Amino acid sequence: MSPLQLAWSTLLRNLRGGQLGVLLGALIVAVAALTSVGFFTDRVAKAVDREANVILAADLRLRATQDPGSLYLEQARAQGLTTAQAVTFPSVVVSGDASQLAAIHAVTSNYPLRGELRIAERLFGAESTRRDGPPPGEAWADPELLARLGLDTGVDLDVGTTTLRVTGVLQYRPDQAIGFVGLAPDLLINIGDLAATGLVQPGSRITWSLLFAGPVQAIDKFAAGLKDQLKPGQRLQTIGDSGEQIRSAIERAQSFLSLAALIAVLLAATAVAVAARRYAQTQVDGVALMKCLGASQGYVLRATLWELLLLGLAAGVVGSLLGFFAQAGIAWFVIDLIDGGLPAPGISPLFSGVITALAVLTGFALPSMLALRTVPPLRVLRHDAAPRPVSTLVSYLTAVGVVVALLVWLVGAGRLLLISVVGLSLGAALLSGAGWLLVLGLRPLRNAGGAAFRYGLANIARRRGESVAQIVAFGFGLAVLLLLSVIRTDLLDTWRTNLPADAPNHFIINVQPSEVAGVRAVFERNGLTPPDLAPLVRARITAVNGVAAQDVSATGEGRQLLRREANLTWADRLDPSNTLTAGEFWDPGTSRLEVSVEDDAARDMGLQLGDQLEFGVAGQTFAATVTSTRQVRWDSFRPNFYLLLTEAALREAPATFISGVYIPDANRQVLLELVRAFPTVSVIDLQSVLAQVRGVMDRAALAVQFVFLFTLLAGIVVLLATIQATREERRYEAAMLRTLGASRGLVFKGVLAEFVGLGALAGILATLVAMLMAYLLATDVFQLDYRPATWLWIGGPLLGTLLVGIAGVLATSKVVSHPPVAVLRAH
Repeated sequence: MSPLQLAWSTLLRNLRGGQLGVLLGALIVAVAALTSVGFFTDRVAKAVDREANVILAADLRLRATQDPGSLYLEQARAQGLTTAQAVTFPSVVVSGDASQLAAIHAVTSNYPLRGELRIAERLFGAESTRRDGPPPGEAWADPELLARLGLDTGVDLDVGTTTLRVTGVLQYRPDQAIGFVGLAPDLLINIGDLAATGLVQPGSRITWSLLFAGPVQAIDKFAAGLKDQLKPGQRLQTIGDSGEQIRSAIERAQSFLSLAALIAVLLAATAVAVAARRYAQTQVDGVALMKCLGASQGYVLRATLWELLLLGLAAGVVGSLLGFFAQAGIAWFVIDLIDGGLPAPGISPLFSGVITALAVLTGFALPSMLALRTVPPLRVLRHDAAPRPVSTLVSYLTAVGVVVALLVWLVGAGRLLLISVVGLSLGAALLSGAGWLLVLGLRPLRNAGGAAFRYGLANIARRRGESVAQIVAFGFGLAVLLLLSVIRTDLLDTWRTNLPADAPNHFIINVQPSEVAGVRAVFERNGLTPPDLAPLVRARITAVNGVAAQDVSATGEGRQLLRREANLTWADRLDPSNTLTAGEFWDPGTSRLEVSVEDDAARDMGLQLGDQLEFGVAGQTFAATVTSTRQVRWDSFRPNFYLLLTEAALREAPATFISGVYIPDANRQVLLELVRAFPTVSVIDLQSVLAQVRGVMDRAALAVQFVFLFTLLAGIVVLLATIQATREERRYEAAMLRTLGASRGLVFKGVLAEFVGLGALAGILATLVAMLMAYLLATDVFQLDYRPATWLWIGGPLLGTLLVGIAGVLATSKVVSHPPVAVLRAH
């Protein structure tokens, strides 16, 4: 019989006999938990991306400074994509004797391709949503434009050489400016009226935009082909270009989801490791018999490897299918909570389930199974003849290698991986060391209490090594469950409170220095808190450490800062949404020329503390020293900057002022008063962007809520697998005690005391590990203020006592009830 045939027959026989039930069950549940997380988070991530694309009004956007023609549109339509067009330019519009500079957007009738327009029939009237642009002959005007002209809807506006009727108030369009460039209020017209305006002339400042929408794969394919055709002045925009607030929220949400998947993997490994060890022990006698019949070590090894491969493939496929159906049920349950439903999942989680099953078996089952090849034939006659175990160092290194590989695969080689590995290593060391101390500390209590209590504690102390292993397994399972509970509640709530109900929902920009006091006075007259206005200076970085900016090698945002004008500001103190990560912040009123750089920008430009940045402002140049770097919470919606300087550096530079303010709906008339009193001031409405960021947060919270259910199931499997590992030994002990006169109730109470004791010890240690991991994740990964979860000190030990105690009693109830005669005859 070939090793493959033997492996197949052994696998089937052990499945029918139940020896493989615990291991296979643990593996299937683990894979199902992981793949259900994978399928569900894949769908949620696609939904988040779809929602995020709303800010582009499309899935892909091409911007050009010259008319791109129709070639790209024809190519997109040939590939089944939907297209739209937009032409943007500044122009003065006139109504009677009143005139005003406006940002005119001429769009096709099917604009926008993603998201919706919000239109009101009159200023400050009730809003309605539209999925199409204005018809020919009509225009929709920004409320700020109407306020400056002193008009309302129903009037005619002269736009170039044509006249259009204003039929709606444009409250929101998906791709409206988020930054500091939308200085003129919007006017939306039909692209069919563009030629009649006569405003498109050679040399005009015009931006052409082509919008594309369609399935993700089709968009990706089209974008890849389009990049090779782009001409000077043409640029592709994706969600990555859609604003720091949205990107920051999406990245934070993806970190939460990645961490949830990570926890499922760790629980999977723990359950399989415990179950595999017990399964290997049940195979020792059969291998010894094979050795007596002439089987070699190599034959046994090949058969073992085939058995693990078949087991991994079967568990991977079955677990992945269960995970797929589980996520389908979840998606159906939450369909009404997510606008537009969830997109269909990809097939990659299916393959990841099989790969994970094989990887976990390799790291956590293979070392135990490899020991079978060294089973001595003498085992048939003497049960004390045991196989030679694989080196403990090799076992640990294999397990650690597989876990790290899985973590890199799931979360990437970033800070989350580093924090996870460090936290888990410290946690494992703490659990092992404290487990030994606690087991040894039980000795003085062995003579206290009744017989059942003494029996339970004696079991823990007598099986010292196994008790420590159980405490570590229980503690690890409980720690990750507690950690996920902290993430599910405390960390997510902390993230969401970073964007409170009164977060700034409008940006006020282009305030002149002489208007600062007047702008604040408008808010005070209306009973609102006057805004803190931050200076804004437009400048260019001309050199880095004496090297011309165009010659400096940089990536990402750093490259953009070196190639275009940058927004600078000065301040004597850090905004609450900024956290210093390196260096020291300057003293108020300092005369030194210093600059603080945002972390990502500093990394992209390769900046270090002490480097010199040279700036060009209004024809003047100066150099400032990099004295600190900052982590910026972009999703706070406060005015934030990549480059923050001392006042001494920018005191003589021409500046305007900006601010983020919260204006309740009932007080929106303050905006009308503001723009009428200060015609050059612009107000940008952020309410829809705020709603989108909150939607990202809610989706992340929703996903983690359901991931918790799967990891809870995986955690229960860890408990059951750990208890099953000593089931046979407990059955024999119970039979001996009952033979010597102990009642079934006494044995049962002893088992209860043992598991309650193990659960309490594991719960205490799990609480410490969970709090350590929560602190590291909150401060170093999610950049949140850590608030210790006081409920953990009570909830952790209580959860451990209840879970382990109940699971232990349920799993060993048949052991206690088994007839002693049958057990003794079997031995």
